[in-house]
Parts: sequence; structure tokens; C-alpha cells
Amino acid sequence: MSEKLVVVTGASSGFGAEIARQLSALGHPLLLIARRAERLEALNLPKTVCRTVDVSDRHSFERAIREAEMLFGDTDCLINNAGVMLLGDIEKQNPSEWEQMFSVNVLALMHGMQIVLDNMKHRRSGTIINVSSLAGRKTFEHHAAYSGSKFAVHGISETVRWEVAPYNIRVITVSPGAAETELLGHTADANIKQEYLDWKEQIGGVISASDVAKSVVFAYQLPQDVCVREIVIAPTRQQN
Repeated sequence: MSEKLVVVTGASSGFGAEIARQLSALGHPLLLIARRAERLEALNLPKTVCRTVDVSDRHSFERAIREAEMLFGDTDCLINNAGVMLLGDIEKQNPSEWEQMFSVNVLALMHGMQIVLDNMKHRRSGTIINVSSLAGRKTFEHHAAYSGSKFAVHGISETVRWEVAPYNIRVITVSPGAAETELLGHTADANIKQEYLDWKEQIGGVISASDVAKSVVFAYQLPQDVCVREIVIAPTRQQN
């Protein structure tokens, strides 16, 4: 088997599902992780293990990865795509939403990196791709907690990239701007959601999940000794 194992979290919809489809078409065996097993199975991809895992549970996360590695060999690429976006104003937002975002967007990402890095360092090869957000590079109204979690992703990614570069391991951050995903639907404040939808219409629409997936696949397919440290991808008409 020439192509190597790729692990994709948050693979049941949006960026994750598109990344899975495109990598599968290139022949990669996959471990797909999400909360909704039926959505993973519906992708119907060959050489694929689908597992329902809460990525904030490190032990379940690691168990799924080790199971897939028994079938397909070592993890060559981990794509930390699982994420939660719950927009709100800091003085009114339920603190449980902050905790959920930091648990999934930050702590789970760190769990995944820790699970695969030792083996990658031993092999002196491997790639970690962390899907962040344009909100991890600049702030937006109603994004305080979400933006904070994504700024953390950028800081973590760049620090770990520095630490593992001597081992020939790549750490890549992909930062989408306005894109078509299910993330907005989880925001509780109806007014904030409507403002966001109105803004999307004003800029003439957003990029697709397929567009973002293509950028992820592009960065991964480059030679191992070439690291695109960050990709920022957004609609051309998005000014901020």
C-alpha cells in the first residue's frame, strides 16, 4: 500500500468530510472521527475506519488511532479539524460555551498532537495540520471566546512546529475566513446569527468546504521537506 494513513477529526460534515473525500480519492487509508457515526458511514469511502469519539476524551481518541494503525500502519498525517464556534458577547454568553470551545478547539487538538508526535519523531517524518480560523489571526465582534480559542491554536501550532522541525515533522495551520459549514448553526443568539448571514450576503457569498479541503490537500501533498507553515483562505470580497 503506497499511500499512508491520515486521521481526520470532525469528519462528518463541512471541511472534514471534504478533506476525507479528496484524500480517499488519492488512495489514502483514513481514520475518520466525529460524534455522528452515521454521517461518517454515509461517506462510504474505501480503506476507512469510522469511529464515534469525543476528541476531548484523550483515551478514546488514542484508542481509535491505535486501532487504525494496526490496520494501516503509522499515522502519517493528523488533521485536527474538529471545532466548535459559539458566537456571543462576553458579558452575556453562557460560560459553558467557553468551556466547550476551549475543550474541543484547543485541548483536543493538543491531545491529538501528543498522541502521534512520539512515533513521528522516531520515524523522522509526519505532518500535523491544524484547522484554525481567520478569527485566530484577528478579532471580530461577538467572537471573543471563539477567537481566543483560535488564537491559541495559532500559538500552539507555531511553537510545536519550532520544536519538531529538527525531526523533519511539519506543522501546518489552515485558517479559513467565511466559509460554508454547519458551525454557525450552533450559535444560540438568533440576532448574532442573522447579522452573520446578512454579512455573508453582503460580500457575495463564502468559500466552499471543498475550497478549504483543496488547500489542506495541497499543503499535505508537497514534499516532506517543504512546510507551508500557514494558509489563510477567504472569499476574495471579504475585506476584514
